[in-house]
Amino acid sequence: MTFPVLLDTCTIFGAALNDFLLTLAERGAFRALWSGDIMAELRRNLAKRGIDSDAIDRRIENMIDAFPDAMVTGYSELVAGLTCEEKDRHVLAAAVRGGAAVIVTFNTGAFPPQSLESYDIEAVNPDDFLLAQLDLYPALVVHALHDTAAHYERPPMTPEDFLGRLTRCGVPRFVAAVLPLL
Repeated sequence: MTFPVLLDTCTIFGAALNDFLLTLAERGAFRALWSGDIMAELRRNLAKRGIDSDAIDRRIENMIDAFPDAMVTGYSELVAGLTCEEKDRHVLAAAVRGGAAVIVTFNTGAFPPQSLESYDIEAVNPDDFLLAQLDLYPALVVHALHDTAAHYERPPMTPEDFLGRLTRCGVPRFVAAVLPLL
C-alpha cells in the first residue's frame, strides 16, 4: 500500500493543483484520502465561485469514481477530542481514521504540531509536499506533469503553460525545481 495522504479542501479546490495531485496519486506516488466533509466543503466553495452545479457534481463524482478507496468514513466521533482549530477538526479526524501520515493543506497553521504529534501526522504545505514527491520520484513527477498538461485541450497546454497555472495555485518553489527537468 502506498503512503496515505489526506488532501484538505484547499488543495483540491483549484483544478490544476487538483488534477496534478490526483495524477500523482493515480501513478502510485501516494494514496489520496478525503472525507465527505471535505467533499461537501469543496462543493460549497466551488458553488461560491459561480461554478455550475452540474459541473461540480461531475468533478466530485469523477474524483470519487477514480479513487473509490479515498473516502474516509467513521471519523466524526473523533472530532470532539481534537485540539487543532475547531473548524478543521474534521480534517484531522479523517486523517487519523484514514491512517494518513500527512495532511496536505495550505492552512498548516490550523494544525499546530502539538495537536498532531500523538497521531504521528504532519501538516504539510502543497509546495513542500510536491518538492518531496519530486525528490522521491523525479521521473514519475515529470511524466505526470507532461501527462496532466496534455489532458488540457481548451486551451491546449504545454508543460510550461501548466507550470504557470501551478505557480498561480501556490506552489512556486516546486515549479522552480521541476522546470529544469522538463
